[in-house]
Amino acid sequence: MHEPVKSPKAAERLLSVEAMRRVDAAAIAAGTPGLTLMQAAGAAVAGRARALAPEGGRVLVLCGPGNNGGDGFVAARLLAEAGYRVDLRLLGERAALKGDAALAAESWTGPVGPAEAEIPATDLIIDALFGAGLCRDLEGMARALVQAVNRSGVPVLAVDVPSGIDGDSGAVRGLAVEATETVTFVALKPGHLLQPGRTHCGVLHVADIGTGEAAFAAGVAGEARAMVRNAPGLWALPQLTAGSHKYTRGHALVLSGPAHRTGAARLAARGALRIGAGLVTVASPAAALAENAAHLTAIMLHRCENADDLDDLLADERLNALLLGPGLGTGPATCDLVAVAASVGRALVLDADALTSFRSEVRTLARHIRDGEARAVLTPHEGEFARLFSGTEAVAEGLTKLERAARAAELSGAVVVLKGADTVIAAPDGRVAINDHGTPHLGTAGSGDVLGGLIAGLLAQGLAPFEAACAAVWLHGDAGLRFGPGLISEDLPELIPAVLRDLAGRA
Repeated sequence: MHEPVKSPKAAERLLSVEAMRRVDAAAIAAGTPGLTLMQAAGAAVAGRARALAPEGGRVLVLCGPGNNGGDGFVAARLLAEAGYRVDLRLLGERAALKGDAALAAESWTGPVGPAEAEIPATDLIIDALFGAGLCRDLEGMARALVQAVNRSGVPVLAVDVPSGIDGDSGAVRGLAVEATETVTFVALKPGHLLQPGRTHCGVLHVADIGTGEAAFAAGVAGEARAMVRNAPGLWALPQLTAGSHKYTRGHALVLSGPAHRTGAARLAARGALRIGAGLVTVASPAAALAENAAHLTAIMLHRCENADDLDDLLADERLNALLLGPGLGTGPATCDLVAVAASVGRALVLDADALTSFRSEVRTLARHIRDGEARAVLTPHEGEFARLFSGTEAVAEGLTKLERAARAAELSGAVVVLKGADTVIAAPDGRVAINDHGTPHLGTAGSGDVLGGLIAGLLAQGLAPFEAACAAVWLHGDAGLRFGPGLISEDLPELIPAVLRDLAGRA
C-alpha cells in the first residue's frame, strides 16, 4: 500500500479562517507580539509589490478598518522608505482603528486620504480592505471602491484574499476584487482554491510570518477535517522493480454499455492501461462485442450481459479494480450490477450512470459498499452529486463545496471526487484535498471517463482509494494543461506517459 506524505509542504497546507485565528493566537500566547506578525505580513506584501511595480513607481494602498488594513499600513511605510510614491486611502476613520492595526497606522507618517470610488493614476493597487474572515456582503462605499478597482485596469495585489471573497468557501460576498496576485500568510485558505475565489486571487503566494510550527499545530488541532491542496507530495505513484510483471500490476475491469454506447468504457479502459494497470478487460454485452473489438487491441474483451454474468466473472480474484458507470445505462439493471461489484470486497470506481441509477438512494448504495467492504470511489459532477445525494445533509443549503463533499464521503462510506474546476476529493475519515491543477480545456465529452479509468488503474496497482483519487485528478489535470486548446478526451491517455516521466524526474 502506498501511503501519502504525512507532513505536507507549506504550499500544500490549508487552514480554515477560524484555524488561522487560532494560529495567530497561539503564536502571540507563545511570546510573539501581534504587531511583529503584522510587520512580517506587511513586509511580505511590500516585497511582492516591489516585484509588480516599477522602481520608484506609484502605489495606491487601500486600507480597511481591521488587521488587513494594518498590513496595508506596514506595506505602505516600507514601500515609501524604498522610494515608491505611495498614496494611502483608508476606508473608515483613523481614530477607529484598534489594537495592532492602530499601532501599525502610527508608524505611517504620510497623509491618509479618505476612500473614494475613483482610482487615481497609479502603477499598482494594494487591496488591504478586507481579509479572509469577511462574513457579509460588501455595500456602500466598500462596494463602490471595489467596483472602481475592477474598472481601473491597474494590476492589483491583494492582501490575504481579494476583498469580497469568503476565505472558507471562495464565495463572492456581493462583489469582489479581481486581483493580479494575492499574498496570504502561513497557509492557503479553502477560499483561495474553491471557485470563484480562485479566479479572483490570480497568482497565489504564501508568506511565512514567523508564527512557527507549534502555533500551526495548535490551529490544526481544532479543525474538523484534515485539509490539503492536492499535489504530488501527498501521494506516491507505484514503482516498478526488476520483478514486476503484468500480474503484479493489477487487473482492472471496466463495464461497457450497450451497442452504440461503448466509447465511454473504452476511454476509461485506455486510461487505466496507460496509468500502469498490468491488464485491463472490458466486460461487454454480446450485442456490443463486435463494436468494442473493432477498437481494442491491448485491452481484453469479455462477454457480460447482466449481474449474474458479472458475478461469475468476478470469481477470478485477479480482477482487483472495477469501474462501472460510463455509458452503462441507468435503471434497476445497473443497480444490480453495482450491488454485485460492491459485494466482492474489491476496489471499486462508480461514475456517471452507476451514480444516477441510485438517484435519492445513496443510503442503499452505502449499504452495498459497507456490506461488501468495497474500497470505493465515487466520481460525480455537480448534477450527478445533486441526484445521488438528494434529500440528505450533503446538499444542505449554505454548505461550501468542501463541506458537501466531506459529508457525502461520510454518508456513502466512499471517497468522493466532486468534479469541476475546483475538484474536491474527500475521504470518509475526514481527509479532504482541493485540486487547482487543471484547465478549462478538460471540459470536454469523455474527460471524466478517462479520469475514472486513471483512478481504477491506480487502484489496481495497490494505491489506497484517497491517494489513488488525488493522484489521478492531478495527473488528469496535468495532461490537460500540457495539451491546451483543441483537447479531446482521446488525447488524455496518450499524454499520461509524458506526465509520468516528468513527475519521476522531479523525485
